[in-house]
Amino acid sequence: MARRNSAGRTPVHLWIVAALATLWNGFGCYDYLMTQTRGADYVRSMMPGADAEAIMSYVNGLPLWATGAWALGVWGGLLGSALLLARHRWAAPALGISFVGALIGIGYQLLNPSPVADMHEGVNGVMPYVIIVVALGLFLYARAMSKKGVLR
Repeated sequence: MARRNSAGRTPVHLWIVAALATLWNGFGCYDYLMTQTRGADYVRSMMPGADAEAIMSYVNGLPLWATGAWALGVWGGLLGSALLLARHRWAAPALGISFVGALIGIGYQLLNPSPVADMHEGVNGVMPYVIIVVALGLFLYARAMSKKGVLR
């Protein structure tokens, strides 16, 4: 059973982290939906000058389980962020699922890189690692808040 927060008040940092996490994960869900539904048109709007058709060919060729892991990552992250805002104890498990989904989905893409250079240049080359680190950080944060009795 979780201990009660000794001060009885929600730390301000929880609201800040939860709000930023909701924005971050909300964009991840938006990116997932737009990639799955708008395809090359969306990629062109996000990466002007990129070979959008080649990128979508790679994305559409991902195994179903890798796309499913991507979905678990983004939707689990949004759910976990909302639960964190609600100070609910299930935030940590949801963010844990999000981390595992990100690790599997992005891990597959890192181990099987696209031959499209646009996907690996500039910020696109760094972003997969940022996503994994943020997902892990959010999970660890939620777990710590749960152990401190902030989440109920």
